[in-house]
Amino acid sequence: MKSYEYIRDPGEIYQLSSQRVRELTDVSSLPPQLHDIAYRLVHACGMPDIVAELAWEGDPATVARHALSNGGSILVDAMMVANGVIRDRLPAANNIVCTLNDAGTEDIRREQDTTRSAAAIELWRQHLDGAVVAIGNAPTALFRLLEILQHDSDLRPAAIFGFPVGFVGAVESKAALAESMLGVPFLTLHGRRGGSALAAAAINALAGPMSQ
Repeated sequence: MKSYEYIRDPGEIYQLSSQRVRELTDVSSLPPQLHDIAYRLVHACGMPDIVAELAWEGDPATVARHALSNGGSILVDAMMVANGVIRDRLPAANNIVCTLNDAGTEDIRREQDTTRSAAAIELWRQHLDGAVVAIGNAPTALFRLLEILQHDSDLRPAAIFGFPVGFVGAVESKAALAESMLGVPFLTLHGRRGGSALAAAAINALAGPMSQ
């Protein structure tokens, strides 16, 4: 069996990866509060050029950190996002809510003639106020969230991290978030790129910089 020369020490791998991300990623266009999140996003996808496609409103990083420190829930659109969050680093053992597979989701999907991802957002209402939202998969989930927030001004998450991915609706849903004028701090990545790994990376960045 052929053997290969490669780094085996996980600590060394992580530190070297962090160093290379920082060397290759230009965050000068971003406010300092977003630097750690940008590095995490690049680390998750291996593409430093995504920084140029980031869009934000307000100070989503600071607001989300404050919400998590106060015990706010994390609402995610897919279990891939939930499973990517490093739970033991969350500041208040925060509850991670994914309603995609809840008992009532399929009934709502049929009633509204929509996707299961969009239907699942209906079950967020009791958790939504003051929560941190991370959408990393379904454009329809982000669209439905925006519709709910436009209709009900009493429901306001602390911050939205919107990273739907794909070729149908991803571009449009993130543009809708950027143009929503809801007064909710957000961070998104324009274009087709995104995904659950990026949404989870954004949440993980709130718990500390990559060097930790």
